[in-house]
Amino acid sequence: MFLYRKKGNDCFCQGPIELGRQERSGGGAMNWIIGILSSVFFLFPTFCDASDAPAGSIKTTKGTASIIRQNQVIPAQIGDRIFMKDTLKTGPDGSLGMIFKDDTLLSIGPQSEITISEFLFSPAEGKLSIVTKLLKGTAAYLTGIIMKLSPESVRFETPVANIGIRGTKFAVKIEDPNPGTR
Repeated sequence: MFLYRKKGNDCFCQGPIELGRQERSGGGAMNWIIGILSSVFFLFPTFCDASDAPAGSIKTTKGTASIIRQNQVIPAQIGDRIFMKDTLKTGPDGSLGMIFKDDTLLSIGPQSEITISEFLFSPAEGKLSIVTKLLKGTAAYLTGIIMKLSPESVRFETPVANIGIRGTKFAVKIEDPNPGTR
């Protein structure tokens, strides 16, 4: 095998080179497989659903607190990731605090239930949205980067009203519309 080098518009032959053991024993096939696998892993995020990416994580938890994901109840623990469509729920002695990827802070108190309806945070692509729905209980909310970049993309919903957020923080309390049914 000869080694060719290109300099400008000219190619130079530097003479025969000795193939190493890997090249003689099929190392090229291994390199080909690694190249294909690398391409698949590189392209994989393109095909992922946005709901597969975490929206944030649990920072504090006290008492009874859980994450409801795809009809499964998961006890909430510090560090757990939260995804779009997750519901966070606390018991009579529970509270929970989370931070979203855009630095939005959300805390819920005892007997609360909130759903992360939508979360998109891709500033480079202009995809920004955070929609939460408090079904019952109390919540405190401190806005993050999405609010700064696209205020119209931040919405906090309740059973009786939708809140279009224009400030930086607020607290809200929603009485359980159907006591004893949840």
